[in-house]
Amino acid sequence: MPIQRFNSNARMSQMVIHKDFVFLSGQVADDTSLDPAGQTTQILAKIDALLDQAGCDKTAILSATIWLADHNDFGAMNEIWDAWVPEGHAPARACVESALAFPQYTVEIGVIAGL
Repeated sequence: MPIQRFNSNARMSQMVIHKDFVFLSGQVADDTSLDPAGQTTQILAKIDALLDQAGCDKTAILSATIWLADHNDFGAMNEIWDAWVPEGHAPARACVESALAFPQYTVEIGVIAGL
């Protein structure tokens, strides 16, 4: 099965599909004026749209990695995350504090899903 790449440029692809797996790059908010909860909401909507494009949804997420610019935003991010994850479909997850690519980003989320 060939590797399919979506929304690619010289540096990265937003989504890669190979065999029965969907790999999303780290997603960040488009509106960086939002607080961490707002950025999380926007990121999760982007993940929903990419997974829909791949032919699956958030119930198929196997693993998630979340990067927070400030660990003090953990509660605000989790409030949005917990409401978004369908009951019984919580993925394996890691959440770390990290300097993100640009200081206006407060949250970045990457996921791997199955088809």
